[in-house]
Amino acid sequence: MTIDYIVKPIAKPVLTFEQAFYNYPDILIALKKAKLEKPTPIQCQAWPILLSGEDMIGIAQTGSGKRLAFVLPAFIHIDGQTTPKEERRGPAVLIVAPTRELVIEINKEVKKYKYRGITSCCVYGGVDRKKQVAAIQEGVDIIIATPGRMNDLMKLGHLDMKNISYLVLDEADRMLDMGFEPQIKRVLYGIRPTRQTVITSATWTAALRRLADSYTKDPVQVCVGSLDLTATHSVKQTCIVSNESEKEEIFFDLLHDMAPNDKVMVICGSKGKTDYISVECIMRRLPSVSIHRGKEQKEREQAINDIMDGTASILIATDVVSRVLDIGDVTHVINYDFPNNMAEYVHRIGRTGRAGKTGESISFFTKEDWAHASELIEILEEANQEVPKGLCELAERYDKRNKQKNEDDELPKRKQLTLADLCGCSKEKFCRTQRTH
Repeated sequence: MTIDYIVKPIAKPVLTFEQAFYNYPDILIALKKAKLEKPTPIQCQAWPILLSGEDMIGIAQTGSGKRLAFVLPAFIHIDGQTTPKEERRGPAVLIVAPTRELVIEINKEVKKYKYRGITSCCVYGGVDRKKQVAAIQEGVDIIIATPGRMNDLMKLGHLDMKNISYLVLDEADRMLDMGFEPQIKRVLYGIRPTRQTVITSATWTAALRRLADSYTKDPVQVCVGSLDLTATHSVKQTCIVSNESEKEEIFFDLLHDMAPNDKVMVICGSKGKTDYISVECIMRRLPSVSIHRGKEQKEREQAINDIMDGTASILIATDVVSRVLDIGDVTHVINYDFPNNMAEYVHRIGRTGRAGKTGESISFFTKEDWAHASELIEILEEANQEVPKGLCELAERYDKRNKQKNEDDELPKRKQLTLADLCGCSKEKFCRTQRTH
């Protein structure tokens, strides 16, 4: 028996903005105003696919231009709706992202291009829900939301999902890492199955594959770079192996040596450490701001504005910003505390060296982090970076300890001798005659 396979044709990549949007002069004008020179690799491949109505999974590192890859086709999708705008109930496009900071950044990108009066609003926790509901009820074309607040509005009946026909799950791997899978699934259940779905991610994990298999229809997968975990080669990676007690002094020496025009992102492992480093920077008269989940939304927004406009040159944060904030011209990323996994490391250092520029990452590495030493060495070697001798020593010591531990676990457990064993009696006989022993 012969099985015939149907191979779906895939739209060819474009090389210029004109090739992608020759039928949409308003978009070409907006791109020209934005002073963009040429599309990025993910945009070259994504635009023809999305403009043809296909579902797509876009895998690319941070800073690759994934956001514009799905925003511009969303505009054209909205403009091409058969139902007149005044007759529609609810938005046509929903973009779901992991954090309020990323939601705000995506909304800025949407408003930046001002295409044919298309409107948008942000939906996220930590602020007054009434204002968000009022904005939705006024009528918007695009809603950009965090999973939690989106679920709240759906449950309360404040959002009509019937007309959503273009769905984006941005930084989907990050949302799964943060435990948002149940909320994402509830959102997907509420949207009609005939939608066009776009999933973007920096990694291609098993959990993400399962999600894509369940909620997309014959998606085209676009991968820029490798599916293996690698760091961007536009970033110089420096690893400082030290004791925990030495880190602070070395860290502030690094900050004092920064050039006046350098913009630094410092990432800490906890809110308490973030606050401590922030206070120390203030005491040393270093122009810094800090951000973490424990701060009020206004404080977080002010910190972002200060680092964006140059009021501050040092941003100290927990990893809430390590993958989702698009802060331009970051020259240095400092991992004050090493992340819990190597995927997080790659995403953190990807906050610099973006848009064709180079950057530098500096990561402190202590004995407490030695479980990641071998993986870090692989990433450094793949990017042709210097591998410190101390890092190799920690990797060898950790591997040796694990090998010894495994050997110890395989040893048979020592037999516990009972009084009956010592006397040479059977257990039954011992039980009957234990008084005589």
